[in-house]
Amino acid sequence: MRACYKKSLGLIVISGFLLLALFHVWSPGTISGVDIRPRQGSAIEKLLEWKFQDAVSDYHDIAYHINEDVACRLAKNTCVCLADKTYQLPFSNLLLPHVWAHNIDLAFLESHPDPEGVKRHRAQEYSSFQKRSYNPADVPIIAQANSPLQYPTQGVEVRPLKTIIIPGLGVKEKARSKHTVYLTATLGTFDVAATVDMVSVQGEGEKHMILSSPLLSSLNKQLQFVTYTNTVFHPRTADTVQFATEGHQSFFTIKVGHRIIPKLYNSGSKKEYNISALVTIATKTFLRYDMLKQLIDSIRQYYPTVTIVIADDNEHPQPVTGLHIEQFIMPFGKGWFAGRNLAVSQVTTKYVLWVDDDFIFTADTKLEKMVDILEKTTLDLVGGAVKEVTGYTATFRHTISVEEGGEEGDCLHVRQGYHHVIEGFPNCVVADAVINFFMGRTDKVQQVGFNPRLARHGHLEFFIDALGSLHIGSCHDVPISHASKIHLPWSKTDSQKAYDKFRYSSSSAENYIHNEVFYFKNRFKCMTSH
Repeated sequence: MRACYKKSLGLIVISGFLLLALFHVWSPGTISGVDIRPRQGSAIEKLLEWKFQDAVSDYHDIAYHINEDVACRLAKNTCVCLADKTYQLPFSNLLLPHVWAHNIDLAFLESHPDPEGVKRHRAQEYSSFQKRSYNPADVPIIAQANSPLQYPTQGVEVRPLKTIIIPGLGVKEKARSKHTVYLTATLGTFDVAATVDMVSVQGEGEKHMILSSPLLSSLNKQLQFVTYTNTVFHPRTADTVQFATEGHQSFFTIKVGHRIIPKLYNSGSKKEYNISALVTIATKTFLRYDMLKQLIDSIRQYYPTVTIVIADDNEHPQPVTGLHIEQFIMPFGKGWFAGRNLAVSQVTTKYVLWVDDDFIFTADTKLEKMVDILEKTTLDLVGGAVKEVTGYTATFRHTISVEEGGEEGDCLHVRQGYHHVIEGFPNCVVADAVINFFMGRTDKVQQVGFNPRLARHGHLEFFIDALGSLHIGSCHDVPISHASKIHLPWSKTDSQKAYDKFRYSSSSAENYIHNEVFYFKNRFKCMTSH
């Protein structure tokens, strides 16, 4: 009996060990942790900074002369909030447009209960943003003159936690008794995919590897098999590699990241543009069902089967029916940008066309022209023109730039105009902001999004958020009509009066939100514009 008990106990102990071993084998990942905190100030980066300063600070004793015409165009990183001097003359604003300036930090902080606290909070958030968005590939690298080292200058990329052969490594130097090179990385390790006779390799599987040989040809052959393995997972970053020999150092970057997954839209294989398959029209409506009906009727006159998506935040919604119409009800008064977000989020076609609910399609509203330029260029979004009943046509073409301003924040500069005409499309230009009649690539517009805090007023804010993300154009030969806003006071309906009250009344709370968005979210201290 006792023997059976010992055997059973032994089997239980052995089974326990086997289970522990299997658990260890099957458990995902590694036991040791990997540091994925934001990386700034590594040894290689500090060395790069020192070398950069050394390269640009040579020749102290050589005299030079400043070319003011060119130097004045360089960024000074000390933006100031200055407006043009104005003169009180009749029609001076129309005849002589001037630049106005708005001190965002002053306007916001004066009305905030804890200005010093919110300044510290913004500084902390900005520091975190800088660390998250930092990429070693953005660090300047100065190539030494007459270096014997051969290495790739760009185009080397590895998938996260994968291995590649580093292309193009080599040494071109005079014969000596021993040729030695050094490789150092931060986010990965080195190894060799094959070995070459008479070459010594030290540090396989490590961040620092040394290769040496008495024969330069053998060393260069061995360098053709050097591999790099990424060891710190990140979906999009870069590693700075130091490649050195006796007396010479060089640096190059290896991009680390997943391949961008394409978002393709199957809109058919017809040679001509099938607008119904390519474009969805999106709009937001509030207290203007009569205008909305007029818009839909005009669309159906020229595009009877295109899908129309309607975001509706009326207090008492009315059903909008018809083929290819999708109406989405929102909480009452949810707002302008929230409605844009909702409408655009429901678009499944390649392009989305944004229109206000008081626009009217005409025979000249050729969506094919907008599709054509988006298909044939790198533009992500193209605006048209809005024609008023007076005959005036607006495109709202603006350029936007941001000037660095230090710890207090940056300066936002908005100017009327555009950058340049688009070759092959003489009626179209490149700009940074356009009017609220535009067609864009659906995934790119969704990527930028619309700040839902902006409920009653908002347009330029979308294009500020899109700066650096969207390539934007404007074509004045694609117009749309704007329903008349000219109404005698006694002829206005109750819904028109209610709309005007919501749309055009301005409150201190609304102004506070706009100042907060610019001051905190975008980190601006000043805005200047025409």
